[in-house]
Amino acid sequence: MQQQCADLNHNNMKTIIIVGGGLSGMELAKELSRTRDLKVVLVDKNNYNFFPPLLYQVSTAFIEASNISYPFRRIFQERENISFYMGSLLRVEPETNTLVTDSGSLQYDYLVLAMGAETNFFGNQNIIRNALPMKSIDDALNLRNHILLKLEEASRSTSLLNKSKLVNLVIAGGGPTGVELAGMLAEMKNHIGTKDYPQFTTELGQIYLINSGPALLGPMSTKAQKEAQKIISKLGVTILLNTLVTDYVNEKVMLSTGESIATATLIWVSGVIGREVEGLPKEVIGRGRRIMVDEKNHVQGFENIFAIGDQCLQVSDAKFPNGHPQLAQVAMQQGKLLGQNLIRLQQGRPAKPFRYFDKGSMAIISKYKAVVDLPRGFFSGFIAWLVWLFIHIIPLISFRNKSRLAFTWFWSFVTNNPTLRLIIRPEKKYEVEGNQGPNDEYDIHFSMGKL
Repeated sequence: MQQQCADLNHNNMKTIIIVGGGLSGMELAKELSRTRDLKVVLVDKNNYNFFPPLLYQVSTAFIEASNISYPFRRIFQERENISFYMGSLLRVEPETNTLVTDSGSLQYDYLVLAMGAETNFFGNQNIIRNALPMKSIDDALNLRNHILLKLEEASRSTSLLNKSKLVNLVIAGGGPTGVELAGMLAEMKNHIGTKDYPQFTTELGQIYLINSGPALLGPMSTKAQKEAQKIISKLGVTILLNTLVTDYVNEKVMLSTGESIATATLIWVSGVIGREVEGLPKEVIGRGRRIMVDEKNHVQGFENIFAIGDQCLQVSDAKFPNGHPQLAQVAMQQGKLLGQNLIRLQQGRPAKPFRYFDKGSMAIISKYKAVVDLPRGFFSGFIAWLVWLFIHIIPLISFRNKSRLAFTWFWSFVTNNPTLRLIIRPEKKYEVEGNQGPNDEYDIHFSMGKL
């Protein structure tokens, strides 16, 4: 790879590089856009920001990916001190204040690592190869295509056992994402399955929600856990608690109980691990591969390198001595405060320590049903569902996204029949003969089917 060195430090302005345009990175960039005294470069492997809490609705064909994503360059069009650089982090070279990406090298005065976490497969190679994660837009669209393709395959199959295997769905992980996925998939099965596939004369397939712990929604209150289990069970989901998925071989999910489930679909939402950053000393990497930081989010041992969001481990907050939960609100609050602190630092004022303000947590379970934990109490049902809708519209970047998403939700919930069940994927590659330049292979056919 030919390295292209870019010197972004000009006019004596300090350069801040933010690696990662997720929730924490965007809050940080938003704060830093309030000053013209700092040059900000956002580095991300994608050219768009997206809202992770709603990925599962993309994966279940309930909303479009464009409803929860927006191009960085469009976001920053009117932010004069912020620019975007597309590339994947390869390593950090702290001794020369250099960030090396697969697109070139950048110089920084301050570096902020906000790359979040990735799926933790706990080293199981079969699960890595064959299970379906859900941490990105690509993952969500891949899962949507996979489920729809298996339904089409099942509709053509003449074997009852094969049909069942193709439409069985196993979700490993009983946290908010697993519960929300199970609820949405159950709604699809109950309201859409027989409409789209009338040839299924008997009910086929089960949805299994498997959790290693004794209750669903582990971080939430006991009331929320019980309510979630009750509603999910009523929807027809089979819940297996205190059970581990130990392997996935030959389209069989192997369980710690010694049992197995025949399925062509294992959805893995069982844990996350911090993204790796080459170049940092091993001493600063803590539990879950999270980067250890002080109360002002400095990476331990560095004055000009910071880490925020899911990627960092901060144990200085007295209320969270084992580190903060890897939640959206933590990431957003850390990003906002760090932005304010960097401006204070530039102005010669002291930085403030981070203290997480817990606004509560919530999870949608099914149509018109959600659970909400607030610092002063718990509530569920239709009101909780409305609160969930409202809270999840607010963080979206553009007004267009907010309005489109609100309309999509309204129409889909009213009709019980969203129209986004599209299979869109590269179909065939053709090699181009002769010297056609740098791209000798083109994807020229796409298959799009509306069920």
